[in-house]
Amino acid sequence: MVNHTRTEKFMLEAARRFNSTLEYEELIESILQLVASAVNSEAALVFRIDHERSNMRIRYMNCSTDCKMEIYEQAMDKGVVGWVSKFKEPVVIHDVKNDERFDHDMWKDVDIEIKSLLSVPLIGKGHMIGVIEAINKNEGQFDESDLDVITGLANQIAVAIDNANLYRKAKRDALEKNLLYEIGKKLSSTLSLNELLKEIVDSLKQAVNFTAGGVFILNPDKEEIDSVYVSGYENCTQNDLHLKFGQGLVGHVAKTGEGIIVSDVSSNEHYIDMHCNTKSEMLVPIEINGRVIGVFNVESDLLNAYDYNDLSLMSAFAASAAVSIERAKLHEQLVAGQKIQQQLSIARQIQISFLPKTSLDIPGYDISGENIPSEEIGGDYYDFINIVDHQIGIAIGDVSGKGIPAAILMASFRASLIAEIRNNYSIRTICQKVNQLLYESMESGNFVTAVYGVLDAKNHIFTFANCGHNLPLLIRKNGDIEYLREGGPVLGVALDAKFEDRPLYIELGDIIILYTDGVIEVFNDKGEEYGDARLIKIIKQNQKKSTKEIRDLIYNDVKSFASESHSFDDFTMIVLKRLK
Repeated sequence: MVNHTRTEKFMLEAARRFNSTLEYEELIESILQLVASAVNSEAALVFRIDHERSNMRIRYMNCSTDCKMEIYEQAMDKGVVGWVSKFKEPVVIHDVKNDERFDHDMWKDVDIEIKSLLSVPLIGKGHMIGVIEAINKNEGQFDESDLDVITGLANQIAVAIDNANLYRKAKRDALEKNLLYEIGKKLSSTLSLNELLKEIVDSLKQAVNFTAGGVFILNPDKEEIDSVYVSGYENCTQNDLHLKFGQGLVGHVAKTGEGIIVSDVSSNEHYIDMHCNTKSEMLVPIEINGRVIGVFNVESDLLNAYDYNDLSLMSAFAASAAVSIERAKLHEQLVAGQKIQQQLSIARQIQISFLPKTSLDIPGYDISGENIPSEEIGGDYYDFINIVDHQIGIAIGDVSGKGIPAAILMASFRASLIAEIRNNYSIRTICQKVNQLLYESMESGNFVTAVYGVLDAKNHIFTFANCGHNLPLLIRKNGDIEYLREGGPVLGVALDAKFEDRPLYIELGDIIILYTDGVIEVFNDKGEEYGDARLIKIIKQNQKKSTKEIRDLIYNDVKSFASESHSFDDFTMIVLKRLK
């Protein structure tokens, strides 16, 4: 009767306590205090089976001191707790030293010496849900009456833990949904990728506890990590964080596209030590339309810090962030494209400013030029330069490369040429000085081909030097052809290059054409090159026409000859004809 009264007393106390809260941690503290009080034990522990965990998370309380609850992580089925959870049988051990089920290593860090145990399985709705354990009877030994009391309480404890866990899960789900909603609003507030990555890491801290972590954005073209924003890796450089697909846990998740929990990083083959205190880690891929665009990574100083609830939450977070990241990346690419387009447009305007503004009026001569770039900025150049009365400089050039670098190189060539024309009258000296200036200012591998000549319109003399350029053509009125070969090598390659010049007498009706490789190096569907033979033919057929008409006929003939798939180079030419 006494035992029944004692059990009944604690069952009433249990009902009162358990009905006072649904908060999981508060309930567990209350259960531990109640168990220790019911059997007058020094300490107590509770273990709830969590099928989403690969280990045991044990909550322990020493009621002989401050009744502060502590949490220990242990391997599944370890010690007496593991034995009871496995076999679902209560056990009373009066001397743990002589019981093989007791694991001394499991309790080496607790603040008391464990001598005796009373361990009871918790059964709820016919299922094993955990273990409740009393540790060290304060007076005497645990007996049958103590076992009856704890066994009597076990059903209520099991129901209370189940209810509190369901409440905790529902509350957590609601909080997570609200958190994801608030985070989603934050992430939609910026289109800057750097700002977004910072916002993501800051928001992630609200969702999951971590001591180090971050977001890693992938570059699929290079198969490596391209953009990174992290927190907690103070001792790491950007190179340390720069990973290839498959390298480290981040690279592994990027490659496999599967989220993982690493309960103990020391036993994982993919782990790379970037945060010296890290013991466990969790990673999820950031995916959009089935394509991995990044990886979330969080690290903790505790073993087994993350469970599948955390993985599920971070996966939901990743799904929400993926859209914002992709939008920010696309915006960044658009802005970068607009900036490049703007820069190209400015550079093209500068390049256009190098070209002659108006047609040239030379008494007794008809002259016209044309420059049609293959891209926004080409590598070709032509110019008419006033020197003195009756003398005009004529230049055409082609630089290696395309785009902005080619425009910069061409600007350097033009500036050098203009400067040397003002300082020297000798064409060979001009070419030699320009070559030296380009050699000293250009990177290895770059070069310029050019033809520079001076037309003396009064005496009908054209003196020129060909610096490794396509051979200009002199087509005499009678149909004879001369190639303008004399000069020297390409500019900017050899510092001590030597050049020569040659004067030509231009007779009435003679035509000189200077051009770049984009005029003749054009191929048709049969793989045949347009070549200089076709160029000569069309000029001869139209010798009596104006230079502008000849120029346009050449351009149209080249375009109609070319294959539809041909990639055009810059098209530049100068046509000069003596009229009288």
